[in-house]
Amino acid sequence: MSAAASTLTLTRPDDWHLHLRDGTALEAVVGDSARQFARAIIMPNLKPPVITTAQALEYRERIMRALEKAGLAAGAFTPLMTLYLTDNTSAQEIARAHASGLVHAVKLYPAGATTNSDAGVTDLLGKCGPALQALEKLGMPLLVHGEVTDAAIDVFDREAVFIDRVMVPLRRAYPGLKVVFEHITTQEGAHYVRDADGPVAATITPQHLLYNRNAIFQGGVRPHWYCLPILKRETHRQALIAAATSGSPRFFLGTDSAPHARGTKEHACGCAGCYTALHAMELYATAFDGVGKLDKLEGFASFHGPDFYGLARNRGTLTLAREEYAIPAEVAFGDATLVPLAAGESLKWRVVAGS
Repeated sequence: MSAAASTLTLTRPDDWHLHLRDGTALEAVVGDSARQFARAIIMPNLKPPVITTAQALEYRERIMRALEKAGLAAGAFTPLMTLYLTDNTSAQEIARAHASGLVHAVKLYPAGATTNSDAGVTDLLGKCGPALQALEKLGMPLLVHGEVTDAAIDVFDREAVFIDRVMVPLRRAYPGLKVVFEHITTQEGAHYVRDADGPVAATITPQHLLYNRNAIFQGGVRPHWYCLPILKRETHRQALIAAATSGSPRFFLGTDSAPHARGTKEHACGCAGCYTALHAMELYATAFDGVGKLDKLEGFASFHGPDFYGLARNRGTLTLAREEYAIPAEVAFGDATLVPLAAGESLKWRVVAGS
């Protein structure tokens, strides 16, 4: 489409990295994702984490009940479940997950890397061999939070160091393993995925496409721009934009939308995570439009993800209009409130229809 077109209709997109939380928090946010996306890969870092197939299926049932409670039609949104990889995850559990047909991937959190990751992996190659072998054999993706947790490594360098310390040895040991390098934030990450041998892909969030680390500090510390991996320099943002708009099937949409109550973000030790599910496609359209690449958005949002996962592309559509969308200052979040990314600002695209 031309840059001046007033509407943009896409094959209905999917979100390949989403936090829905649980309980009343789940009920508060699930509708925002379901109104834009047909499917989403659901993160397993609950308390306690989702480490077995049985737990994943129970969580899926809670999501389905929350959708019904939100008044959404059956089949309007499909949660694609994941397991939380631990040092003790067995090959048998991976096989059960795959056989369920409802668990689509396994998530690697290096212990202590982000929210609710304390039960994560301490030694990937040393302790997770049977699970990794099973994943490789079954063609089930490993979703990687790509940061080292070594306190000696600068927080802005942890993704680049992860490539050398973890990704390269992992790919050498398991060359057939499908790996999604989640929420990449650096030029190093983008170039690694672009050039890697074998089945490697990456998700990219809207905040990392639209903002650099200056956004965290404009006019003071702004906690609602704080996420992990943290926003990086402008050179890295530009590299991510280039990757996302390149047309390469290795890059696809993953919001990493992570809801936290306002009080836990605006806190002496605020939580990491940006809430973008409310206006995800408006944010992505803004990013692609900003570099004149709206014609590349459908591939990134609707085609590359299902193709990598071996799933059918969606049949429905989503339409955005070139009109002002005012991001609300806050939204309801159970008994609390939730502040969406860039609250109070305006975007030039708005979702107007979906089927």
